[in-house]
Amino acid sequence: MKHHCTILIADRNPHVRAFLKREMTTEGYQIRLVNTGREVLKWVFGPDPLHLLIIDPDLPDVEELEILKKLENRIPALPTIVHSFTSDYTRYPEILDTLVFVEKGGKSIERLISVAAEMLKKSNPRLFKTADEKRPPQGEDLNETG
Repeated sequence: MKHHCTILIADRNPHVRAFLKREMTTEGYQIRLVNTGREVLKWVFGPDPLHLLIIDPDLPDVEELEILKKLENRIPALPTIVHSFTSDYTRYPEILDTLVFVEKGGKSIERLISVAAEMLKKSNPRLFKTADEKRPPQGEDLNETG
């Protein structure tokens, strides 16, 4: 099912990026891939529309907390999923309060896909309406007299 949503995936590991792209493309999303914090910020604050960011903030050119704080300053807010290992963030509970966290693991892709769909539907409801929901309400025929 095509949703016309664009997801930015940021991870330093090229195998993780490729895997997530393949799985999310199968779900009908358009995917952009980056591997540095500089690229994340370029896309997030750039002119091209994004609907969701999936990020492992352990990127080679930025501090994890620094990039997450910069992402929080985007207006309008960009729905963001932190896709990382829980142990990396137990020292920073404030991050888990403001962003959605999906722990990396063997079967995390199902959870990631589910959380992404939920977040996208919530933040972009018009993109997920069915054909019946998009039609205007059917009223009485205005040409009838009587």
